[in-house]
Amino acid sequence: MHVPTTLPRGPVSPIANARMYSVTPLVKAAWKEVLGWALRRARLDWTVLDYDPPAPLDALWARDDLGCAMMCGLPFSQRRPSPTLLAAPVPSPSGYQGRPIYFTDIVVRADSAHRTLEDTFGGVVGYTLENSMSGCVALRRHLLAHRTPARPRLYRSAVGGLLNARRVIEALDEGRIDVGPLDSYAHDLLRRNDPSLAAKVKVIASTEAAPIPPLVATAPLAEGELERLREALGAAGSTAALAANREVLLLEGFAMPREADYQVFDEVLSAAQRFPGVW
Repeated sequence: MHVPTTLPRGPVSPIANARMYSVTPLVKAAWKEVLGWALRRARLDWTVLDYDPPAPLDALWARDDLGCAMMCGLPFSQRRPSPTLLAAPVPSPSGYQGRPIYFTDIVVRADSAHRTLEDTFGGVVGYTLENSMSGCVALRRHLLAHRTPARPRLYRSAVGGLLNARRVIEALDEGRIDVGPLDSYAHDLLRRNDPSLAAKVKVIASTEAAPIPPLVATAPLAEGELERLREALGAAGSTAALAANREVLLLEGFAMPREADYQVFDEVLSAAQRFPGVW
């Protein structure tokens, strides 16, 4: 496991952020409560930063002052030096089996005639960002099983830059794309907290489970900070003070995965890149 460097605190303190799964204002507020509670318990005077769309997530993840921020597993696995892995959320719905995992839901418009993934071939596929696991790469890899010499391209065109799950749903609802990927945890959060938006799409397939985006640090942590922060995140999963927030977040608690768990994304990325014309 990556061992954080022990250095004296610099002039700028680290930040905390859960932009990845702040899918509605209520959800964003709940994440801020959870992270703020954990920072106070860990005796860390850090800022829970607002960083709303359309501000680019790549710019957030490139920062060297992240103290407790959610990061897509693919950029986490690729960044060097490796960020410090703090914890990972465990979604509460039964499909996650009490594990820090998620899926990519492949969705179409709710009133679409499409019933299977194969039904969408020949149409327009959408995706969020090229370096997003749930928003692009996982779908590309999943599609490889359907690629044949006679059918090297599965879609007539692709629409990228959709940024997040909400924009994918909007693009489907507006008829700009025929099929697109949703991070399953983001999708479940929308079902819980913005059901009218979530009802605009239906799931026709899902990818295999993968390690869920973790909370990480890119800032050097002073002696004792890492241990206190991990303990506080673990306690956030059971304290009565956060029960209402955990309900909003469909959050069972936080697990402490291994950095090696995220190495699976190297193979997923490699497979997806072998056939760039799979769209």
